[in-house]
Amino acid sequence: MTTRMLGKLEVSALGLGCMSISANYGPPADRAQGIAVIRKAHEKGVTFFDTAEVYGPYTNEDLVGEALAPIRDEIVIASKFGFDLEAGGLNSRPERIRRVVKGSLKRLRTDRIDLYYQHRVDPDVPIEDVAGAIKDRETPRVAVDGTVRLNTHLDRAAAAQVADFQFPSSPSCRRHASRTPARPTRFPGVRWSVDFRPRRAPIVRR
Repeated sequence: MTTRMLGKLEVSALGLGCMSISANYGPPADRAQGIAVIRKAHEKGVTFFDTAEVYGPYTNEDLVGEALAPIRDEIVIASKFGFDLEAGGLNSRPERIRRVVKGSLKRLRTDRIDLYYQHRVDPDVPIEDVAGAIKDRETPRVAVDGTVRLNTHLDRAAAAQVADFQFPSSPSCRRHASRTPARPTRFPGVRWSVDFRPRRAPIVRR
């Protein structure tokens, strides 16, 4: 399989989003079957696996962690934060990020998360504070090779704070980059729908 570079990370051009193995689209799969699917994807050349604490919640990270533990150094794991799963709503306050990443690391059975996305932007927390929390040395390890990989996931994000991501001026992108460089940026979409590209492609290129 061909590969792509995400910052300094080399990943397969085709990744595996693991969410629906555990949640959201129908009942969860049998655990053994889910693990088998993830490992078969790796056998076929996939090295990029995506999960999040909210999937399940928690159970998908645990499943992905068990499936990938034997091949951890051969693959890249992406996970996400941003929801308050106890009280409801959004919460990207630095103290919460430092707490929830510990849980994600434990469930994923790893000492690092290669890509850590903000799942939804919290309008009550400045983007600089979020980026600073990821870069902070007090935050458990979410990077490798000394490169912080905070990447903002923008689908259905809080419009008041991040609507400007969709336009060439992109002050939120610059504010984020003032604390730590953004690597990949995820947008929702399907291959047969390209209507989002004219607005967002300039930001991706930048």
